[in-house]
Amino acid sequence: MRAVAHRIDANGLRHFIRDSGDEDAPAAILLHGFPDSSAVWNDVTPLLVASGFRVIAPDMRGFGETDIPETLADYDIRSGAGADVIAILDHLKIERAHLVGHDFGAAVAWALAAERPDRFLSLAALSVGHPRAFLAAGAEQKRKSFYIVVHQLRGVCEWLYRRNDWALFRTRWNGVRGFDEMLALISRPGRLTAGLNWYRANISLKRMLLPPAEGEFGEETVRIPTLGIWPEGDAFLGEEQMAGSRNYVEAPWTYELVAGAGHWVQVDAPDRVAALLERHWRRAPPAPNR
Repeated sequence: MRAVAHRIDANGLRHFIRDSGDEDAPAAILLHGFPDSSAVWNDVTPLLVASGFRVIAPDMRGFGETDIPETLADYDIRSGAGADVIAILDHLKIERAHLVGHDFGAAVAWALAAERPDRFLSLAALSVGHPRAFLAAGAEQKRKSFYIVVHQLRGVCEWLYRRNDWALFRTRWNGVRGFDEMLALISRPGRLTAGLNWYRANISLKRMLLPPAEGEFGEETVRIPTLGIWPEGDAFLGEEQMAGSRNYVEAPWTYELVAGAGHWVQVDAPDRVAALLERHWRRAPPAPNR
């Protein structure tokens, strides 16, 4: 399997990218969330490559080996991370790709699918549903999302996670495969704050309590084939916010529940996730000739 680590300049930052598979194969770009890096896709990537796809997995801005932006505003999904993805595709000379996101990467993917359908063949969102469906979800989701409130406490949250040799961080994420690498990456100077800035720039407490008016952030309806994958054991996201995402998709919509998996469904059930993605991609319109 061809597997290359790129370090490229795109959208004003130096990005680390894992690029696997034949360069001429249909491409898919996989976006991770907090507190991960592109390594979270390592189990599913070879399965997708074996099925005939090229898999591009970048470290998102502020995470892994990608540069840390300077200001809080730089973490805005649309002007920051979304623009990064388009710039990466441009650099790799990929006209259109399948789009996959998990956790905060799913939030980026929902925005990109709505605003730039010209660049993507399909969307697959893992764990995190459409932002409107997330904000509209009921009391269970509000309870599960309480940690987001803690993430708003600048300085305090960083202290809580780091104290007693990262005890709270270990409590929340230890047991996730690849945890040691995850902790090593995010414990470097500036990285924890960079990861938390994704929450502070995009999901403020005010925005959760008083969702912005529809249309305030531009196009929000997705018009490319969309797959929503929700793991039954997700401790952070409820089923309602994923199932309700169908209301914001004006294209073929497929919902899949994966039993026996937690929030990191691509790690807990890579074979199942790879099979669902492959089926979804083969049903989507073919990529144009390059």
